Amino acid sequence: MKIITIKEQEVKSQSDAVLWHLKRYGSITSYEAIREYGATRLSAIIFNHRKNGYTIDSVPIKKKTRFGKTTTIAKYLYKQPYDYGYNIHMSCQLNKK
Repeated sequence: MKIITIKEQEVKSQSDAVLWHLKRYGSITSYEAIREYGATRLSAIIFNHRKNGYTIDSVPIKKKTRFGKTTTIAKYLYKQPYDYGYNIHMSCQLNKK
């Protein structure tokens, strides 16, 4: 599990923009990705980020279309790794004779 560390000034691509958005807001939909960053293939971007170790969940949400019908879209949620608040240190001693 990786922690998103990208800063706004480091955003150079749509993929970077999606990571930055997830870090800042915690979630993104395809509509937000298109509107804000021109990213039309959000599912492919999310796939690649998952492959690179980020934990991103998909949650189906229902929305009304402009024609009044209901459709299901994905909302992607970034899950930050949990910090247990302590470090485990492994140590070993070598016995010298």
